[in-house]
Amino acid sequence: MKNILVPVGSSKNAVSHLQYAVDFAEAFNAKLFIVQVYNVYTKAGTMMNVDKIIQRESLEFLNGLVSKIDKKGVDITVRSLKGNLVDTLELASKAANIDLILVEPRTTSVKDTVYLGKTSGKIIKQTQIPALIVPEGYTFKPATNILMALKSAIIKKEGVLNPLKDVQDKFKAAVNLLLVKTPYHKEHDFDVKDDLKSLVSNITITENATTFQGVLEHFQSHNPDMLCVVRRKRGFFAKKWEKNTILKKDFYSSIPVLVLSGLK
Repeated sequence: MKNILVPVGSSKNAVSHLQYAVDFAEAFNAKLFIVQVYNVYTKAGTMMNVDKIIQRESLEFLNGLVSKIDKKGVDITVRSLKGNLVDTLELASKAANIDLILVEPRTTSVKDTVYLGKTSGKIIKQTQIPALIVPEGYTFKPATNILMALKSAIIKKEGVLNPLKDVQDKFKAAVNLLLVKTPYHKEHDFDVKDDLKSLVSNITITENATTFQGVLEHFQSHNPDMLCVVRRKRGFFAKKWEKNTILKKDFYSSIPVLVLSGLK
């Protein structure tokens, strides 16, 4: 894991989130790309230099945040990017060969009832970039016990497990695989191939209505310090993916959540 992207909003947790990002990047000796994406909607007759003003103010804001953290010698690049949020982050990720995006649950939302705000939810839902959702105010510590929850262990995409492998290798973490048999279970869904089996220390099979309910049932017994799930249209969050905002009453995690791109 060499390149990590951190989108920044206007939340009061921004400094804490950036410090986690620096600490995480330091552990991997990775480069950190801190960005803020903005868009400008102008009408005829408006000032032509509005774009430059917003870009300058955005850079000043980001540099102000960076000045408040302990950089620990990490290579940090700060950028203010104009464009659509999802498209711009996808382009930036390709250009910088990003391995992981670190997401703050609420980059702009101030509602205490919200787990993932609209912006963060959009990043998780609409991009295919592997992501780590870091709880607000969470202090970095090596992940040593990872709970990975799947309703299907079929892997067709090459390299999809790389972020999990990187975390496991770096922190010598135990990966406990939770296979959740849902009403949509298909034959061979639980055939764990060598690529995944080589990462796993323990396999638990459970039967629940959703993958999320399986995690709720087994979370306490595994007591993980990181949760790993898969991004897919009908995956971990099921209907919760249909809206960008995810409420705490529907899902909440007090530990980092590693979200892999779809396995198929």
